[in-house]
Amino acid sequence: MDNFGIYTLANDVVFDQLVALLNSIEVNVSADIPICIIPYDDRLERVKQEIHSRSNVTLFDDKSSIQKWDDFAVQVWNAYPINSRKNKPSMEWNKKNNLIRKMCAFDGEFEKFVFYDADSLAMNKLDKVLEKLDQYDFVFDDWEHTKQTSVAAFDLPKLEQKMSLSESEIRRKIHCSSFFGSKKGILGIEELKILKKRLIEDKEVEWINELAWWCDADLFSYMTFRIARSLFNFTLSPNGEDRTGNCARVNRFVNIDNVLYNQQGLKPIHRLHYMGYGAIEFARLCKGEDVNICYKNEFLHYRFLKQPEQKPKRLKPPTIAARSNRFIKKVWNKINQTISYT
Repeated sequence: MDNFGIYTLANDVVFDQLVALLNSIEVNVSADIPICIIPYDDRLERVKQEIHSRSNVTLFDDKSSIQKWDDFAVQVWNAYPINSRKNKPSMEWNKKNNLIRKMCAFDGEFEKFVFYDADSLAMNKLDKVLEKLDQYDFVFDDWEHTKQTSVAAFDLPKLEQKMSLSESEIRRKIHCSSFFGSKKGILGIEELKILKKRLIEDKEVEWINELAWWCDADLFSYMTFRIARSLFNFTLSPNGEDRTGNCARVNRFVNIDNVLYNQQGLKPIHRLHYMGYGAIEFARLCKGEDVNICYKNEFLHYRFLKQPEQKPKRLKPPTIAARSNRFIKKVWNKINQTISYT
């Protein structure tokens, strides 16, 4: 694995998830693969302490790359038609959404790499991904292409008309951004210039489904689709052994020695993705609260793998007072969001 590495995106808010991911990579992938953490924002005190304790982990510090991708996302989404409407959504939360920084991986030091979202657990070695990277420019393992037309990444009817492609052909190009393998430099300065022209000047930003606006995964799907690089998705593999689930909320897995396998056929999975759970839920779980998270025992195993004495001995339900306070806060936040849209 010459000049191969792993990236993730994190800050102190997702510290518990980050530690669990790093431990799962060490155990289930390799203890020697270099890992680079791309900063989601400047809240990095605990992250830096964790990096200091691990010889193979570094912090991505190319500020020009971070700024380039931040600017790209803001310029693209500012060109989206919804921003010209009288009752457009507030842009304030969008300015704080830095998920596009995942793309800094294309500017990093690794010639070949795999990216994991921080809310994931690595469950298998990456040999198959590396084999595919010898043949393809992008490698994915997700089911985004199966979403209903109304919530798919692209405005499918519009693309069918514009590109003279069938819906099935377009769907094969749709993917997530929570786990992917690729190569350095594929999305470079020249590629971004071309993409920016097409998205903004040629108004191809309208190809992205309005319900998916400001979604880094759907913008990423557009980028890989438009630069016409080769792509492989394990969930579309002709080999049935490659097609597995990966989502904690949706898929059922079998636990064998804290490694999860697809329930049907015990097929190995690349990672478990805790999509849809908030960082606060994991923080509460790590403090001993019995939070409603699927595969929470597996998460706790990896989170406290190196600190077993800190692992909660028993999980307790939240108190009535805690539940009431959270409900009131949730209602208040919803009211504030409604006000910001008017």
